Amino acid sequence: MMTRAKMTKSTNTKRRKGSTAGRRRTTKSRSPFEPRLTHLDEPLLEFRYGQRLAYPRDGLFLYGPVGDLGQLKAVRFGVIGTAEGVRRFNAWSKRLRGFIDVPPPGLRSRAVEPQHVPFPGFAEAFHAEWPETPSAIVSDLDADDIDKTLHLANRHEAVRKTVDLFVSRLVSENNRIEHPPAVWFVVIPEAVYELGRPKSSVRKSDRIEGSVTISQRRARQLQVQPTLFGDDEREAEVYLYATHFRRQLKARLLKERIVTQIVRETTLAPDEFRRENGMLIRRVEDAATIAWKLGTGAYYKAGGKPWQLAEVRPGVCYVGLVYKRSELTSDKRHACCAAQMFLADGEGVVFRGALGPWFQTDTKQFHLDEAAAKSLIEMVVGEYTRMHDGPPRELFIHAKSAFTDDEWGGFSGGCGEATNLVGVQIADARDDLKLFRPGNYPVIRGTALQVGERHAFLWTSGYAPRLDTYMGPETPNPVSVKVLRGDCPLKTVLEDVLGLTKINFNSCLHNDRLPVTIRFANAVGDVLISAPMDGEPKLPFKFYI
Repeated sequence: MMTRAKMTKSTNTKRRKGSTAGRRRTTKSRSPFEPRLTHLDEPLLEFRYGQRLAYPRDGLFLYGPVGDLGQLKAVRFGVIGTAEGVRRFNAWSKRLRGFIDVPPPGLRSRAVEPQHVPFPGFAEAFHAEWPETPSAIVSDLDADDIDKTLHLANRHEAVRKTVDLFVSRLVSENNRIEHPPAVWFVVIPEAVYELGRPKSSVRKSDRIEGSVTISQRRARQLQVQPTLFGDDEREAEVYLYATHFRRQLKARLLKERIVTQIVRETTLAPDEFRRENGMLIRRVEDAATIAWKLGTGAYYKAGGKPWQLAEVRPGVCYVGLVYKRSELTSDKRHACCAAQMFLADGEGVVFRGALGPWFQTDTKQFHLDEAAAKSLIEMVVGEYTRMHDGPPRELFIHAKSAFTDDEWGGFSGGCGEATNLVGVQIADARDDLKLFRPGNYPVIRGTALQVGERHAFLWTSGYAPRLDTYMGPETPNPVSVKVLRGDCPLKTVLEDVLGLTKINFNSCLHNDRLPVTIRFANAVGDVLISAPMDGEPKLPFKFYI
């Protein structure tokens, strides 16, 4: 089957600047590499009693989460929202305690759709109690106040003051309780989603004048030309906060160490939101799928571990690099950096690095200097050593761009002799090539086209035998995987990347297209630049998603 696959090369591919940076070594002339097409087995996940399956929902339905029985006896959760939002959440929360069946097949659907798995009830799936009522409730947010702040003319002021309404009550209640919830559900009206995003706008007739009169352009100027008394600078602080409700809320709660799950009212009670013609204002997934996703996310954020990769090499650690530029800064090179550390069991920690001129305007890539790279990796190795009483045997750094010599020198200097350090570039290759196969379904997930000793295209999406379908909307696109620094068999690197597409505890899907080290890089970076950062530079991954 694989030998009959057809490959087409995209004609609009542009060579990426700096993509050839890697290990420099002298080699004798050799014959051109002959491309090889192979297939990697689907990574298995481990659940209760050491049972192994490919699909998270199968494993949780049949066996329960990995680890000891009762690792998390009950989920302590709170909820904050308007009175109507909390009412809708409570109704949904009670449904989560019981069985939720899969939807009947549609007119054009197959009689059986294997991707759909009934939700057996929270206690049955996770072997932990889902209380009938939240351990904390904040239901006094005024819908009119939220609507008023959302319609302020200045979008930075509008979103910041809307987030203020939630943060002030959430922090106050969380600090008041002796044993606060492990995770808070933040239930938002649909207007917050619609108007609490970048580039959202309010009709002129509906705008409300606020207190901010200074422009964003003037705010940037004040960075290099401050005033004598600082009045303008204080007003300009509003531009330090992003115009994205979710990102700003997450960022402002980092120092409070409050874990949240933001959910729209239309997700919890879609039937209550209809247009004049009776149609739903928003199409949502079926109730069982929503229960799987929110239930798994809540279990993980409350301290549970739903599953882990079954085949785990001892002592391995994966690091994804995160870079993000702020809109406010006048220096286009200025960016924040961070490292996401992930272990094979899915546990993740985010380390906030130094701010600096990391963006290279000529190559359009981010690179640290030697000192910053060394400092960042030392934090990672130090935390791993604390958790495991010793440094990692293998440390893989996943990045979207190549590594400079100075940068790699810093990473190498931050690791000890006992750690095998490997640098891997993982890039979207949707414009590089397409691969087709005979039959009704596209290329099988796990297909790899090796085009060099240290370079392959890997199809992390595609036809999945367990689902008996392909879940994507278009022809599957590969990711480019290059081993640029250090030494490790390419097949091992590809197997690791494929496995890391299956430990997203915020979705309970069969797989993502990108490994978790790259998948959440933008999301983490967006949070880091959405509000002034202070407090703990190292926090678990669950605070960011």
